Amino acid sequence: MRKRAVLLVALLVAAAVSLGVCGCGSPSIPEGERSELILATTTSVLDSGLLDALIERFEKSHPYRVKAVAVGSGAALLMARQGEADVTITHEPKAEVEFMQAGFGESRREVMHNDFIIVGPSDDPAGIRGMADAAEAFTRISRSGASFLSRGDASGTHAMELSVWERAGILPAGDWYRESGQGMGYTLRLAEEEGAYTLSDRATFVVLDEALDLEVMVEGDPGLLNVYSVIVTNPALFPDANVEGAREFAAFLFEKGTGDLIRDFGVDRYGRHLFYLCE
Repeated sequence: MRKRAVLLVALLVAAAVSLGVCGCGSPSIPEGERSELILATTTSVLDSGLLDALIERFEKSHPYRVKAVAVGSGAALLMARQGEADVTITHEPKAEVEFMQAGFGESRREVMHNDFIIVGPSDDPAGIRGMADAAEAFTRISRSGASFLSRGDASGTHAMELSVWERAGILPAGDWYRESGQGMGYTLRLAEEEGAYTLSDRATFVVLDEALDLEVMVEGDPGLLNVYSVIVTNPALFPDANVEGAREFAAFLFEKGTGDLIRDFGVDRYGRHLFYLCE
């Protein structure tokens, strides 16, 4: 019961923040002198808690009020394609490259990374615990008929999941395969309730681990690397975009102090890194 209460609080906070995250700003910069900067970002940056910390640090020394919208990577890039986001943080490399090739982005840089993991119920009905190959684990889940919960939301996590099924040569379908259509936190909670396996980014799972009755089953597959990039929307296509703010935010992510924040974030609380800096 305590675990469920802790998870419920975490999810409610995440849901409230995802409607539009704004830092409090710095008293040294009057609110009236700030311009709005729209950041579209993947939900895992929000769910991990890193988003709040980045916005707070950025607003202390920059004259912008950050409006962050936390959605799947596909939705974040779509916002930018429609001129509804000045800057994005996503983790879907293939879609990001296509975005840049289509001319929607001014610049793209890899910022940080962690990995994806396969988690599931402790009784492990498919017998995948300790496997190192994600595609083989997915094959075993499929053959066993054990429940698998997909995000099914065109997010970076969903894209990675689909790529693993493709590697396994399987088109997942049937009563054993369901979609949540929601973010990672919600999907993990639902997977717990249904006794299902799911693919999760490392950071979100670590943050919610104490409130979940799910265990890490498969990890360490090199194909599950999870890389986050920052993209500045092309101002030539959207002249009303806050390009100066977007450029400053992108540059801010590579400052030493910000890098230290990203690298060390969560270590004191969870005893492990949630993110690593890209070299």
